[in-house]
Amino acid sequence: MAKTREEKGRSLWWRIHSWAGLKLAIFMTFVLATGTLSVFAHEIDWLVTPAMRVSPQDGPRASWGTLAAAAAQAVPQGRLQTLYAPIDPWFAAEAWIDTGRDAPLRVYVDPWTGAVTGTHGWANVHRFLRQVHRHLMLPTTIGIPLVSSLALLLLASLVTGIVTYKKWWRGFFRLPRRGDVRRLSGDLHRLGGLWSLWFVALIGLTGVWYLVETLGGKAAVPKLTEVETVVPAPTGAALDRLIVKAQRMRPGLDIREIRFTPDNGVVLLGQDRAWLVRDRANGLAIDPSDGHVLTVLDGMDLDVHQRISEMADPLHFGTLGGLSTKMVWFLFGMVLTGMSVTGVIIHAKRLEKADQDQRSAGRLAWAGMGAWAYICTGLVILALALTPGAIGGAS
Repeated sequence: MAKTREEKGRSLWWRIHSWAGLKLAIFMTFVLATGTLSVFAHEIDWLVTPAMRVSPQDGPRASWGTLAAAAAQAVPQGRLQTLYAPIDPWFAAEAWIDTGRDAPLRVYVDPWTGAVTGTHGWANVHRFLRQVHRHLMLPTTIGIPLVSSLALLLLASLVTGIVTYKKWWRGFFRLPRRGDVRRLSGDLHRLGGLWSLWFVALIGLTGVWYLVETLGGKAAVPKLTEVETVVPAPTGAALDRLIVKAQRMRPGLDIREIRFTPDNGVVLLGQDRAWLVRDRANGLAIDPSDGHVLTVLDGMDLDVHQRISEMADPLHFGTLGGLSTKMVWFLFGMVLTGMSVTGVIIHAKRLEKADQDQRSAGRLAWAGMGAWAYICTGLVILALALTPGAIGGAS
């Protein structure tokens, strides 16, 4: 019996969906898994780095000046570069100190007592996950387009999945059937796909944006005014005086980061009126030699292009709402990673019964990927091999 035009169309969409999910499955699973773990990369570092852990207290926190002075005194031969506020109450503040090596040294300071809790080299879990997920430890001009191109594959899978799943809107509460691996994996794949439609679209669109940026579509970054006189990074009472002046001028600015730059003075960055922007969108640059304001940054002044650029990271990594949204992003990241695996299982189990050579599901899946299996595996191995040199630095 000849297939109808509708059936032929659905068959074509199904073949596209299968190709997209199978051929690059190894590479896709690796990128999805590392991206999912990246959501909680700081928390993983907190678990494995004792110096990052502090006990929250009821009293007032130490001033920015106290934190900066403690970090600078811990490494007197270095130059204070950046100081970060704690991510959560149980995190230490983090300072980056330039010691003249390829990468800065991390110094952790208790935000209540102002005491240094320890130091750590540049390499950590966050650095590894961030770089391997973003550009596979390759040069960014090569790695970012390579990884970001998977976003096109995600969006293609989203469209083809909806087209091939008849009356998909009825499947949200359809429980997976048991008794057969192929049937169970197929039901889980469809159920996970339905509930994560919004997430796939979000990750796909932000991934496409990263691709656009790396191909020349970056938004303009506001330029900071340069200082006339270069002075050492202010700490202690000197820094606190600058903070007081900044808070009088911008009382709504929640300072989350301080950069001590030789060219642009002390740059105070954080969150203010604009929602869904990175800390760098709001702030003040102050000349530490005389205390006058050099540059004012306000997320409300961004144009559409800049606003999209600032929104990408909070939306992609789920940091827009703190720990609660990160938990949601992690959960759906796990679902998406699982779907990449179940898609391969579905393909292998479909062929297993008809295979005359009685090959295992794993061998069938590998054979189905063809040359792409070797290419994708090679990329993963290359990324891991490049890791020591890519994230090494101060120790």
